[in-house]
Amino acid sequence: MVDQTFVSSGTGPGIDAGAVAALADEVLDWRFKALPPAAWGSTVRDYLATGPTLAGFGTPLLTLDAAALDHNVRTMADWCAKAGVALAPHGKTTMAPALWQTQLDAGSHGITLANLPQVRVARAFGVRRILLANTLLDPAGLGWLAAELAADPSFAFVSWVDSTESVRLMDEALRAAGAERPVEVLVELGGPGGRTGARGVDAAVEVADAVRRAPTLRLAGIGGYEGALAHDATADGLATVRGYLRALAELHGRLAGAYADGARPMVTAGGSAYFDLVVEELAALPEAAVVLRSGAYIAHDDGFYRGISPLVRGAGPASFRGALHGWARVVSRPEPQLALLDAGKRDLPFDEGLPEPQRVRGGAVLTGTAARITALNDQHAFLRDAGDLAPIGAVLRLGVSHPCTAFDKWTLIPVLDDASAAEPKVTGLVRTYF
Repeated sequence: MVDQTFVSSGTGPGIDAGAVAALADEVLDWRFKALPPAAWGSTVRDYLATGPTLAGFGTPLLTLDAAALDHNVRTMADWCAKAGVALAPHGKTTMAPALWQTQLDAGSHGITLANLPQVRVARAFGVRRILLANTLLDPAGLGWLAAELAADPSFAFVSWVDSTESVRLMDEALRAAGAERPVEVLVELGGPGGRTGARGVDAAVEVADAVRRAPTLRLAGIGGYEGALAHDATADGLATVRGYLRALAELHGRLAGAYADGARPMVTAGGSAYFDLVVEELAALPEAAVVLRSGAYIAHDDGFYRGISPLVRGAGPASFRGALHGWARVVSRPEPQLALLDAGKRDLPFDEGLPEPQRVRGGAVLTGTAARITALNDQHAFLRDAGDLAPIGAVLRLGVSHPCTAFDKWTLIPVLDDASAAEPKVTGLVRTYF
């Protein structure tokens, strides 16, 4: 079998479906904080066969809505197909192989990851095409990668570099490891005040020249992350993103003809906030294989992404739906307009906005009222101005903001048939690996 490149590796099986299916055989116990004791001792498959409902679960809790997940996956796949770009969704959002399989089955080309431990999880589940949106310099990690590439010719891997020094260190480590296959790399372009990435097109061209001189590396294209340079959809924020993407396009033009054997170069950008601009600025680049890396779309949210998503800004006919919900119980009401809930920073995301109260399970709708969460402690949320709508003992459904810091707090997440139903049924349990 010919060694595969990330771009040319086709659309064959993207993950080991058998390894994912085997998750149903995991025995449930006290290690999974989402589960009630009634589940302990059963396998995932056997427990789900009992027809559990949300009422049997305690609080705090994080759940996924099955219909919203399906809608989001189909909506993004259709959008990318219409735009003529590939998608390698960022797997760090969920670190859930079952959800990765859903994305791959819907047409995603591969999975993006952020660090080597995440790559090892993906390889344990047979993910075949991996984009590491980071620079790998750890000699032990590069040794492991070299062995993994040598053992599996169908494994396609590409990572980033942003300096001639990182090229030198990668090459030295791969030589020491006796690497048999060259590692594909993308030259990362950054921006002023941003994250990693060569500062300026000229510096990026120098990095590309260094890659071409390194026998253990193969220049595969260019990439970067526009989301590090803006955090809103104001005119200034969108202009900043466009300016960066145009620099990326300039770099692509400067490197024309730099690729071995006439290989089609890869150009990758696009988180979940500005993927429409990426397509507008880059999709028409000559000879480029454009790959988006959006990840948060699969769960979307009721906060940051709800306000900034391109599909909210008119880039598509249908918006994503918030699939993540927190559930918390009122455990104290020490003041008439202050209630304390039993979910806090250990349970729910808070870095891009606080959870929003949406409804009382089996009772009042809180959306549109004065009710709001004003702070989180480690294990408590401060709910204000819900009054008698949220008495002690009531269970509230909460919308959350920023899925990337929600999944990591839960090793097992129940999937509900309908989070808005009077009695939601639990139809799945999603295993995460952080």
